[in-house]
Amino acid sequence: MPMIGWLFLLLSLALVVGGLLMLKDSANMPISREKMARIKKRKAEVEAEEEQEKEKEKW
Repeated sequence: MPMIGWLFLLLSLALVVGGLLMLKDSANMPISREKMARIKKRKAEVEAEEEQEKEKEKW
């Protein structure tokens, strides 16, 4: 393989590994208490709606 091919191969590998490392580092971002409260509230609302839909389907 010519030298330019190895260069492209090395560059693409470095980009993939760098992207994965950046993704791993950003995975543990802290969430504020207000945002976490909104997430939990919305999750409870969605679960309640799904439960109502299940009840409607049973009848």
